[in-house]
Amino acid sequence: MQPSLPDFAQVNSRTLQGLRAPRILVEVHLANGLPSFNLVGLADTEVKEARERVRSAILNSGLVFPNNKKIIVNLAPADLPKESGRFDLPMALGILAASGQIDAGALAAFEFAGELSLSGALRPVRGALAMVVASRSECRQSQVPAIQWVLPPGSAEEAALVPDTLVWRAEHLRDVATRFAPKPTRQPAATPLGNGWSRLDPCRHTPRAWTAPEDLADVKGQAVAKRALEIAAAGNHSLLMVGPPGSGKSMLASRFAGLLPPMTLDEALSSAAVLSLAAQFKPDDWGQRPTRSPHHSASAVALVGGGSPPRPGEISLAHHGVLFLDELPEFPRAALEALREPLETGVIRLARAAHRAEYPAQFQLIAAMNPCPCGLLGMHTPLQTGPTAPRCRCTPEQVARYQGRLSGPLLDRIDLHIHVNAVPLTALWTPPPWPSEALDASPRSETRQVQARVVQARARALQRQNQPNQALRAEALQQHTRLADKTQQLLMAAAQKLGWSARGVHRALRVSRTIADLAEAENIQTEHLAEAIQYRAMTAT
Repeated sequence: MQPSLPDFAQVNSRTLQGLRAPRILVEVHLANGLPSFNLVGLADTEVKEARERVRSAILNSGLVFPNNKKIIVNLAPADLPKESGRFDLPMALGILAASGQIDAGALAAFEFAGELSLSGALRPVRGALAMVVASRSECRQSQVPAIQWVLPPGSAEEAALVPDTLVWRAEHLRDVATRFAPKPTRQPAATPLGNGWSRLDPCRHTPRAWTAPEDLADVKGQAVAKRALEIAAAGNHSLLMVGPPGSGKSMLASRFAGLLPPMTLDEALSSAAVLSLAAQFKPDDWGQRPTRSPHHSASAVALVGGGSPPRPGEISLAHHGVLFLDELPEFPRAALEALREPLETGVIRLARAAHRAEYPAQFQLIAAMNPCPCGLLGMHTPLQTGPTAPRCRCTPEQVARYQGRLSGPLLDRIDLHIHVNAVPLTALWTPPPWPSEALDASPRSETRQVQARVVQARARALQRQNQPNQALRAEALQQHTRLADKTQQLLMAAAQKLGWSARGVHRALRVSRTIADLAEAENIQTEHLAEAIQYRAMTAT
């Protein structure tokens, strides 16, 4: 409850700590004394600079700034770091409320965030969706009515995607001040104040079905690779493709997201919240699985996140989506080794001297590499023949050094390993249909056909164990991957011959469980396990 004190006001807002958004109480007190503007509460440089922005915004909005008062602004609790310009609007409203220009009591049912320009216009802030998600979660746990939000354009559209929330979009500080003017001059909440203040209607909260911009049918040949993509999509498995340049690895990877099942509401909210932290979320992309493809010069911090305060990296921005790493051995060794833990746990924990953050990282890794530095090692179907045909000229030492850039523990955590051979020229060209055939032909989509099978297999796994096959651990793995004696003997023989670790055996079992789901089989059969073994035999150690 806000104290009934003269020259005092409180405004609700939030800060960001990873995906957490703790509540911040912006307290403003106008005291007698030498005129000054003091800001306390572990504020970062960006927050301290708000003093000049707030002063100019209030004056340029036609409001009165209390120049003859000692202004004290406290951001409570004091031990939480605060950064960015999201506190500009709450501080300005606190000053206006403490000076009696707006109704301080009416602010209690709202939370505010927004950066102010010198003219008083409101600018979007990053992490709006994450803040609203945290606010809704707190209200549900406390069983209290949902808090209303006032946000700038851009941020308000993000926040309106969260179900059961009431979001108001304000374009200018003057619009907010008019809405919270003292009674009886304040207008009713349901009355729009022109174009500057408006209530956002509830958005369509069901994520849209993924519309693949490119079809899997565009990739000629590569039946084995397409089968591996289908298995990876159905079981949420990671995949490594090894093949010469021009064999279609990048084309296959770019079409993988279209094979994945549509996102659930919780997945869409979680993915959008992480993208919102990096100011990379677009409402038009709501419900679309992200595909991140960083350049091979990316550092470990760029991949896993970091900085001060810590920001999410590419693996978190690919949450519930696809992380495509082309030219895998060219990535820095430290960056690749940093992938090992999130591949197992699905989260990344960043610890710094003054900050700690945890980000989700449930991504699907699709990686591609050449078999050697020149890329022509073991090229089964050369594109040319004769004395000028390209041939590998790498020495065994160069090949070993190149492949040795990928550590055994990292390869052990990748479920599927496949060779993508070059496609002969005769298979690359398909004559166009005759005009009469083109008129009668119905549009075909190999991506849709594969996605339909993936959706059914994923639904079968969720109904059986309430999680994708890749996430099976311990007792659940033993329970749902029971093998007949003959099938178990095959697994033991393959593990001994190929030198698998215990992790390798478990991953082969998960892949075989996915293959059985695609075949609509109740139990894992010998042929399912045999196919899974082939996908791990390439990099056996």
